[in-house]
Amino acid sequence: MSGSVRRGLGVVLGAAILVGAAACGGGGFSGEGSSGASTGSVRMLVNITPNLTKGYWEQLVKPFEEANPGVDVKIEAPSGQGVKDTLPQLLAAGNAPDVVETLMADKTLAPQMLDLTDQAWTKDTPLAEQAALDGKVYTVGVGQQAQSLVFYNKAAFTKAGITEPPKTLDELTAAMAKLKAAGYLPLQTAGDYVTGLQLLQLSDPSVASAHPDWYQQVKAKQLTVGQTMLPLLQRYESWIKSGYVDKNALGLDDVNAQTNFLSGKSAMYVMGSWFVRTADQAKPAFDLGVFAAPTEAGQAAPGPQGVTMAAPYMVLKSTKQRDLAVKLVQWLVTDEKAVQSQLSQDGNFRKGYTDKLSPLGKQVQDILDQAPKHVAQGEGYGANTLPQGFNTEWNKAVQSLYIGKNAKEVAATIDSWMGSKS
Repeated sequence: MSGSVRRGLGVVLGAAILVGAAACGGGGFSGEGSSGASTGSVRMLVNITPNLTKGYWEQLVKPFEEANPGVDVKIEAPSGQGVKDTLPQLLAAGNAPDVVETLMADKTLAPQMLDLTDQAWTKDTPLAEQAALDGKVYTVGVGQQAQSLVFYNKAAFTKAGITEPPKTLDELTAAMAKLKAAGYLPLQTAGDYVTGLQLLQLSDPSVASAHPDWYQQVKAKQLTVGQTMLPLLQRYESWIKSGYVDKNALGLDDVNAQTNFLSGKSAMYVMGSWFVRTADQAKPAFDLGVFAAPTEAGQAAPGPQGVTMAAPYMVLKSTKQRDLAVKLVQWLVTDEKAVQSQLSQDGNFRKGYTDKLSPLGKQVQDILDQAPKHVAQGEGYGANTLPQGFNTEWNKAVQSLYIGKNAKEVAATIDSWMGSKS
């Protein structure tokens, strides 16, 4: 299995050293949870996908179990539609797991989670500070997902006479005109979640450049989402009218959209860094590149990069195996081989882990490294959040541009929804 953990003495010794270090200190928990025994079972609720199978998770934690005789990490798959649905059910039933993967702490979940702020090892994990709530660390992650990326067909750019990737949104629009004239669909999109997500991904650099405290300003009603997104909505509306995106894109799912792009029918595809794994496996006939989403004219380029935490973990406050659960999470996000396995398996990134990256993956890591700032996106995380459900409402609003609404109407719709949540 690609990205699977390699077993062996080195892995076991590495885990043993880490666990020994974790046992030596790192801060207290002020009576939270029950410390538990040094052996026993630790239940971990995880996300299950075609990449992240239950078998993968079981192989991932095996070195930890081997380094801790008598410890059994029980991998639990969601019983509902996903972890987000399953965890509240388990909490309500008084049957919560010890560790949960996939979710990040918010105002609702944080009271149920162990405060890891005093654990020194959390400080060097990706986005721990940005994901903190009221200065407290509840969520730690394995890596990052870059969001504001534009994958492109280099052969299409050459045929269209485009010599370098666009740095501004004006340049991007001009490139689309050239690509259409060269016989390509300039920008690939789709229905489902893709429509709204792509526009959020494109918005991150310009919005964060113009309004570094955008989330706080929206929360304080100094700005509205519609007000700040209107220029991009108007631009997107013009792309639809100009045929730079398919007017019938809402009938296309993400898989077929990716196929269209990777088969050379379209020239650009806005998507997060997880697309690298798909592209590498597809082995397209053309040279594939990626550039950071452009900024508005007059803004520095590259701009801030939209970034989300990859493989986030939290420990439940109700755990009866607090010390073991914390050791497990520490190992999952700091052990070199465990981290590398998770990054490889789901196409995620982390500074310092570049040896196993493909050429396309290295381009993404360079974009992450060169970004002046990493910022939240959409509903966000930590102190930078919008009301739950925003991503869904935004997606519906953006899709209405395809069925007769104009940009000002879409901006008003999203502001009305935001107003109903205040």
